[in-house]
Formats: sequence, structure tokens, C-alpha cells
Amino acid sequence: MTAAAVTLPNADARPAPVRRGYQFELIKLLARWPVRLALLACWLGPALLVAVISQQSSLPSDTVFGRWMSQSGWAGPLVVLTFSGTWVLPLLTSLVAGDIFAQEDRLGTWRHLLVAVRAPRRIFAAKALASLTIIVLLVAGLACSGIVGGLAAVGDRPLVGLDGHLLAPGQAAHAVLLAWLIALAPTLAFAAIGLLGSVAFGRSPMGLVIPALLALILQIAQLLPLPVVVRVVLPSYGFIAWRGLFTDPAQTGPPIVGVAVSLAVAVAASALAYRLFMRRDFTDLTYDGAGRRALVGAALPLAAVLAVTAGVIAGATSASSSGIDKAKLHRSLSTAFAHLYRMQTGELHRPRVTEAELRTSASCDKGGSLVADVGAGNDWRCVVSWRLPGATAIGSAIYQLDVTPDGRYRADGDGPQEVNGFFQLRTATGDAPNPLWQFDGSVDLLTPVSPR
Repeated sequence: MTAAAVTLPNADARPAPVRRGYQFELIKLLARWPVRLALLACWLGPALLVAVISQQSSLPSDTVFGRWMSQSGWAGPLVVLTFSGTWVLPLLTSLVAGDIFAQEDRLGTWRHLLVAVRAPRRIFAAKALASLTIIVLLVAGLACSGIVGGLAAVGDRPLVGLDGHLLAPGQAAHAVLLAWLIALAPTLAFAAIGLLGSVAFGRSPMGLVIPALLALILQIAQLLPLPVVVRVVLPSYGFIAWRGLFTDPAQTGPPIVGVAVSLAVAVAASALAYRLFMRRDFTDLTYDGAGRRALVGAALPLAAVLAVTAGVIAGATSASSSGIDKAKLHRSLSTAFAHLYRMQTGELHRPRVTEAELRTSASCDKGGSLVADVGAGNDWRCVVSWRLPGATAIGSAIYQLDVTPDGRYRADGDGPQEVNGFFQLRTATGDAPNPLWQFDGSVDLLTPVSPR
């Protein structure tokens, strides 16, 4: 007997409205203590962590915006977002969406639910909407808590972007909120995959761990030297695509692609979960998952969606290979250095200078003459040159770059000491952080790679 057949015996009885089913499923989710603890942790934990870390002398400089947590209250929520996209959000989708159908199989309550609601499609809609509501509340809690903690501990101060330019507090607030909104798209993709796993595996705990396991696999994949068109279609790419918002001009390509891919995966996985759910036999008390054939039927369509998306991106953009080359690093590094040099000039109370007057340029080499100057690696060595107005000598500074496959790089100053060789500056009002000592940058992987 199929799901459709369950509703036939009494055609005069109307199915329960989706609104009532939604309210019932929402109450069931909120009655679970793991969900309650997750909500409490998301709404309180980030604020406490950001407030404490921002006051420490040792900051998480290996995390994007971590080195600026003591300088701007808007850096804290971005650090929370970076960590959440790596582990927290996939785990939360496993907790909520990965178990919402499987719990009915474990408890043996499908018959009672079908008698009460009388429409399997409305059961699916109610469960999907209830899990979506909880997930949105969890994401909102992480964002709001991180913002409150950062502003309370440090204040509403300008934020240094990934190209060294300063974002005014209003601009920073807009960019931070938009970054969290972008991260909601891949969260929905993982939630939809959780729904699919919960339907396909039945009472098996495998459905519960599918989103978390997938996140781990994709994190490993992001560390590999994948072609850029493959990298950007991974569902986890949306968790880092927001970085393009913090350059001037903004790198809009990665966020748009990240959101589009994530929503496509979310729609496809939800449709597959609905299809499997409507085809299952609810009269079978020994039901233990949809079987290997159904799993293959679910995995192959998702792979096809990603393959088609990769083909569209390859045709719509001129991105190729890893998307990282020395010309991009030259532009990004020289721009960031010019912005941060102006900041250092202000801290030292020297005469003001503009980026145009500095005429900054950069020259980078990867691993010596025998290594091609493309791709990620920690063996990039760059020399930045600039000229002050009225000066005849050309200034230069050395940087060691650690470039990651996702386009982020960390520039570590290697002299001269008075420019970038020490982490603090001696100013008239005391020691201050040296903005040129270490800083983060980003290159747009979707822009064309310059010919060698």
C-alpha cells in the first residue's frame, strides 16, 4: 500500500490544514532537549565567546577578520560565521532536519500521524517547514549573538576589509548582515540533504549524520587543488563566498554563484525527499529505509545538478584552472598595502598621502624560477614598492604569502622592521597595532587568469 492509498478509505474527511500540522511539528521539535540546548547555545554562546576573545592579547589571526577583533565590533560576528560555516551549521542541520522523519520510524508513530492528518504531502510540508523555522532561528541566534558580543566588547568602529580599505560602521553592519544572509543559502542546502537522508534511511542513524559527514568531506575537498569551476559548485562554497563583500569594489561573482548553487541543491534534495516520502509504504511496520536503489536514485540526480551547474559556470565565466595567478596577487596585494599604508601613516601622525600618490606596485614569485607562478601554496614571495610624494627613493617591503585554494591569502611582513617587520608601532600616544605587519587578502577566483 502506498502513501496515496492511505487517504482513500474515508473520502469525506478533510485532511488537517498544513498550519495545524506545522504547529504540531514545531512543538515536537521544541520539546526535544537537544534542540532547546542548541537554541540556547546559539543565542548566548557567540556573544560570550566574542566578548572574551576580543579582550585577549592573543587573537585568532589564522581566521579571517580574527586579527581585527580588538579593533572593531563587526569583526567578531564574521569570525563566528567562519567557524559556524565549517562545523556548527552542518551539525545543526543534522540535529534538526536529519532526524525529523526518522524519529517517526523509531517510535512507530506513522500510522497515528496519518490518521490524524490524512494527507502525506501535508505531513511532509509541515515537517519541512518546522525544521526550516528552527534552522532559521538557530542561524539568526548565531548572527545576532555575535553582533551583540562584538559591539558590547569593542564598539561600533570601522572594519578593515580584505583589501585594506576601511568600512564605516554603517557599511560594515550592512556587509555583515548580508554575509550571514548569504550563509543561510548553503545552510538550507545541507538541511535539504538532511531531510533526504532522514527519509531515505528510515530509523537508521545514518540519516542523522549525513549533513555532518558531507560537510567533513567537502571541507577536505576545499583543501585540494580543484579546478575553480568544480570548487564553486560544492555546496559548502557558499559558506566562504561572502568574503567578496569586503573588498572595494565588491567581488559579487562568488556570492551570487554560491547562493545560486546552494539554492539549486536545496530545491533538488527537497524534491527528491518528497518523491521518496510519497512512494513509501506506511503499512510496513518493518520499514528500514528506502533501499539501495532509492539511494542511488537520490545521489545521482544531485550529482547531475552539480555537473550541470559546473557546465553553466564554465560557459558563463572565463575562469580556469585554480583561478589563482601572480597577476591577481599583484593587484590585490598592492591595493591592500596602499590602503593599510595610509592607515599606518595616520597612526604615526605623518603627512597624509593618497593611494594614487603612493603608486604602489607588487612583484610576486612562487617557489623560484623552476615553479610556475600559479596556484595555492605557502611559497609565494612578494616585494611591494611605493614612492612618497616629493621623494626620490623608492620604498620596498617584503611579504611571504600563504595562499589557500579558496583564494584567501595571508601576507606576513618580512621587513624592513620600521614598515612591516614588527607587530606594533611606537606612536606619540603609546604602542599601536601595525596594520602592515600581517593582513588577510582575497582574490576573485572567477575572474580571468592572466596569460603567462
